[in-house]
Amino acid sequence: MIGIIRYGAGNIFSLTAALDRLGIAYGMVHTEADLEGFDRYIIPGVGHAGAAMQKLQGTGLIPAIKALKKPTLGICVGMQLMTAYSEEGDADLVNIFPIKTLKFASDADFKVPHTGWNQVFAKKDNPLFRDIPNGSHFYYVHSYFIEYNPLYTLASTNYINNFSASIWHNNFYGVQFHPEKSGTYGETLLKNFSNI
Repeated sequence: MIGIIRYGAGNIFSLTAALDRLGIAYGMVHTEADLEGFDRYIIPGVGHAGAAMQKLQGTGLIPAIKALKKPTLGICVGMQLMTAYSEEGDADLVNIFPIKTLKFASDADFKVPHTGWNQVFAKKDNPLFRDIPNGSHFYYVHSYFIEYNPLYTLASTNYINNFSASIWHNNFYGVQFHPEKSGTYGETLLKNFSNI
């Protein structure tokens, strides 16, 4: 059963609707005690990483999140929070991954935010991307990206520059795209996570 970590940063309706469609059981995590009731976790998030970090700090959950040994998936800003630092709000973050979240450079040929469908290319073999063809399209909405680091990059996307579409370290996973809005392959990824 998936515990969705609630800290006031993001509308989770599309995520819970996708889990409902897939028949994946879930509940909400508001306190450290709530963590005990689940065997894996999702950290959602939309909006401003610096503001989201302040809200997460307010829950007192950060030490417990960093200590988790069960599979944990950050989505969009939830993934960015697991990095060390974001240029958005000049904010120190949770630092599960010692990498940075950076702002896309302005470019006359590319709009920022990066919005819409783009291809994702797996860089490592991992059950999170099982049965998802390399180069499949996923849905993005973001102005900040996680720097590409081969040590932690599970999958990449190119927009203005190459960046980490997905990261992985031990039991922690992150995706910059929105699997809950990415059709069949997004649902496959959520199902895969529920079986890791």
